[in-house]
Amino acid sequence: MAGVSASQFRRWETNGLLEPTEVYDFRHLLAIRTLIKLKAERLRPDKIRRALDSVREKLDGVENPLTDLKLYVDGKRIHVRIGGQHVDAESGQLVLAFHDEPGYDTAIALERRDEKERAAASRRKQQEAESWFLRGVDFEQNEGPKDKAIEAYRVAIALEPQFAAALVNLGTIYFNQHDLARAQKYYGRAIDANPRYALAHFNLGNLHDERGETDEARRHYLTALDIDQNYADAHYNLALLYQNTREVMKAVRHWRSYLAIDPGSIWADAARRELNRLLASTIVHGRQAR
Repeated sequence: MAGVSASQFRRWETNGLLEPTEVYDFRHLLAIRTLIKLKAERLRPDKIRRALDSVREKLDGVENPLTDLKLYVDGKRIHVRIGGQHVDAESGQLVLAFHDEPGYDTAIALERRDEKERAAASRRKQQEAESWFLRGVDFEQNEGPKDKAIEAYRVAIALEPQFAAALVNLGTIYFNQHDLARAQKYYGRAIDANPRYALAHFNLGNLHDERGETDEARRHYLTALDIDQNYADAHYNLALLYQNTREVMKAVRHWRSYLAIDPGSIWADAARRELNRLLASTIVHGRQAR
């Protein structure tokens, strides 16, 4: 695919320019493309390695200059473009870049092309992740094999690790299988990816409630309502939680909120019964107190 022989790959690996691997991902392909450009300038592998080592030493946070930075060759020197500045890779000295110097226009054109290609590749990757996510949803909606849905969600997450909806759906499959530890891991990852994802907080509240961890359950239900005050199911579950902890007035408030949002569902009848029972109990206790 890269137009490079297997022996060339092995030489790059031997010289420490390319990480040995059985599977090449997008970042590997970026590194390979940069190495191809540097090879076309007839630069020796040891010179390339010295330049890369120097860049890593001088720039904090740069793990792989081949993928993290813009490299181009001017004469026999490797330069790094950082923002609007040009730096000699080996010496770290600032280089004055003029529009008429050799290779400048080509480097800028290649940089812009690379940016467009990366953006296009990112879009394709996102679209593929969404396609796998929809496969998982389809398997679930049509009561297909759970392992097929799990596989589809895992592929979506591998393509887009911050895909919160896929993380939540995968967590819910494990929750329904009573694998609470694995469910919690995926709910937590979904919240890390999107802290304002109400469904992830609601589901994590259910998980803590299942374990009897009332304080944590309450915290996540309230967070879900802070994100979406009309989240009917969060009101319902909070009403039950407060009812069980004998915080009657809080339970009453959430039963009423639920019924104001969702008065016609099959759960509304149960909510009305619980609300009326609490109100009646409150009246009785009030009379006894007098």
